Amino acid sequence: MGAGRLAVTPRRCSAVTRRVADWFQENARDLPWRKTNSRGRRDPYRSLVSEAMLQQTQVSRALEKFDAFLTRFPTVRSLASAKEERVLEAWSGLGYYRRAKHLHKAAQAIVAHHAGEVPQDTTALMKLPGVGRYTAGAIASLVFGEPEPIVDGNVARVLLRLEGKTLDPIASAAGAWLWSTAASLAQRAHRDANVAAFNEGLMELGALVCKPTGPTCKACPLASLCVARRLGLTETIPHAKAQTKKKTLYYDCVLVEDDRGRRLVERRPDDGLWAGLWQPPTLERQSRPAAKKEIEQWIGSMIEKVDSFDHLTSHRRVRFRIWRVERHAAVQLAGRWLNRGRLARLALASPHRRILLEL
Repeated sequence: MGAGRLAVTPRRCSAVTRRVADWFQENARDLPWRKTNSRGRRDPYRSLVSEAMLQQTQVSRALEKFDAFLTRFPTVRSLASAKEERVLEAWSGLGYYRRAKHLHKAAQAIVAHHAGEVPQDTTALMKLPGVGRYTAGAIASLVFGEPEPIVDGNVARVLLRLEGKTLDPIASAAGAWLWSTAASLAQRAHRDANVAAFNEGLMELGALVCKPTGPTCKACPLASLCVARRLGLTETIPHAKAQTKKKTLYYDCVLVEDDRGRRLVERRPDDGLWAGLWQPPTLERQSRPAAKKEIEQWIGSMIEKVDSFDHLTSHRRVRFRIWRVERHAAVQLAGRWLNRGRLARLALASPHRRILLEL
């Protein structure tokens, strides 16, 4: 079966696009970013926010933050004019804070170069900070009805299984095939069905039916066309990703309280892991944990250990140890003293939120 089979079989393309679009219109989840106006159009800004939130994040997590974020920044201009710190605070809990910074800068670019209107053209969209090929295609097709392709993990899984492709989805050859196939299908959907319903249907199908393990093939509108199902390959396609060894970092965090119960926090550097977010005073090492005496000399006070845990990111394992000083002990560190209510509103990575608010 050669690459691009869908692209050169119009009848098969039509069957796929019609079935997926029809299935989506009957089975789509009721999600706030899918709401339309009286003309049946989605709001481009709301879609831009949702696409930023949904990158590497489960729908359930995005749902928790979407409405509150839009209440705080209801328009492109309100987001563009906000201070970055306020944007990061509103994003707190979603993780991958670089997305929030990119979204903020994208809003500023839209105001500066597009009169406050999210552009429709994928070329213009991809010039916005943080907007890549997938996000540009999603906004162009889902909001403006343009025949643009989208490929994310869910779409890749559906297409690879549909054609029985035993390819590594992150390999360049697989990527080229996926985007070419998705482009042919988007063009066909634009002619024969509904490109927005088809593109979003592919994502929804991968999320709800054609799942990584245990796909519910009997509920799939493409079951009779699926090569992987016919050959019994649904559990081996896509090709399993190779496991990469995570680098270990060692973070020693110190909880310091004053006589009013406020805790001392500091802002992280503007680059690197959790850039620009807040944390308790932290001594970081890349090759070994700091000795207790070393931490006491750094902070200028005796300490006691109260907790420890590991936190995994996509590329790192961060080993946290949490220490406490006596409430009235004098320390030699600068920072901000904040009460619990103010801490809860800070832009905090999840491990720092755990340390500052749950211990």
